[in-house]
Amino acid sequence: MNMSKKEISCPFCKPSREIQLESPSAFAIFDRFPVSKGHMLIIPKVHVSDYFDLDAETKNSLTELLDQAKIFIDEKYSPDGYNIGINAGRAAGQTVWHVHVHLMPRYSGDTENPRGGVRGVIPDKQQYRLSSRKRSTEAEDGHGADPRTSDRGPSEPLH
Repeated sequence: MNMSKKEISCPFCKPSREIQLESPSAFAIFDRFPVSKGHMLIIPKVHVSDYFDLDAETKNSLTELLDQAKIFIDEKYSPDGYNIGINAGRAAGQTVWHVHVHLMPRYSGDTENPRGGVRGVIPDKQQYRLSSRKRSTEAEDGHGADPRTSDRGPSEPLH
């Protein structure tokens, strides 16, 4: 198989780190610069720069391996939650031009206030409050509240 110059220099086309999980069309490795203990990257074997250019079969394969990676991390590190992210394009922070999905375990107390989660990529947008009318509408619709917790007070935002 002939590889292009981009593929030859791509750190994911020939990974130097140990592959932790693998499927016929994707693999998972620990991130070289982890944001938390157990931070993994789920990577398609095909060299494609943008997630939105992947075919449906490859996207499905990434999702299946993402689920397997979550189980793997749960067993090894027992995190309290997860963030999942894909940087698509320079403006979104992409620096490696081969699609990869970040699976970032989160631990209680790893940040002072995790509310807003991935919204934190734009720090001024992470924290927000909904009007009381919006909160009550979302509560009626079942959106926002985490069904696993019962300690949220009526004045706290739902996200």
